[in-house]
Amino acid sequence: MNRAFSPFVQSMLLALLAVSATASAVEAPKPVVKADAAKGATLYADGDMARGLPACVSCHGAAGNSTITVNPKLAGQHESYIYKQLVDFTTPERNQPVMTTYAKMLSDADKKNIAAYLGAQLSKPSAAKNKDTIDLGKKIYRGGIASKQIAACASCHGATGNGMPVQYPRIAGQHQDYTVAQLAMFRSTKADARKNSAQMHTIAARMSDDEIAAVADYIAGLK
Repeated sequence: MNRAFSPFVQSMLLALLAVSATASAVEAPKPVVKADAAKGATLYADGDMARGLPACVSCHGAAGNSTITVNPKLAGQHESYIYKQLVDFTTPERNQPVMTTYAKMLSDADKKNIAAYLGAQLSKPSAAKNKDTIDLGKKIYRGGIASKQIAACASCHGATGNGMPVQYPRIAGQHQDYTVAQLAMFRSTKADARKNSAQMHTIAARMSDDEIAAVADYIAGLK
């Protein structure tokens, strides 16, 4: 009996082994492609005319230190956060005419390379400008507004505004105009609303224009 079924059993075992090997090959994880900051630097500084992609530096400044106050400083921003935002710009969660257009031109590797380059740059310090609101901005940033159930900005972005990779950006020294604009978009319910952070939408929705301006000015002075 054993001899009679031996070839059959043997063939079944070989078949099972073959299926197992195939499954293992399918499920094998893809190799992780390491970001290339040097390629990111070239794309950031020169763009890619073949694709109609302009240089990032034209809007975000040398090494990510924007001098245009409505465009964010990106130098020293968390690499993982920049990558996430570039991905988000390709979705309805963060629809911005200029950045959405260009982010869609970038490959996944391009996004990672640019993020790696910017994350390694040094951010130039800025300063608060309005001495009349500095105390209010400091109070909101450090302690929030209990009566409005607004949490302290520092609880997520850190006491010095250095944030937390992926989840919370580095905001220290960011332009006042840019921070005000982003908080307004988080607060908005219109088509241009920024939808890629439920926490920020909830917080911004409870803030007045004066509170937003005050905390944005305070943030600009953080180092």
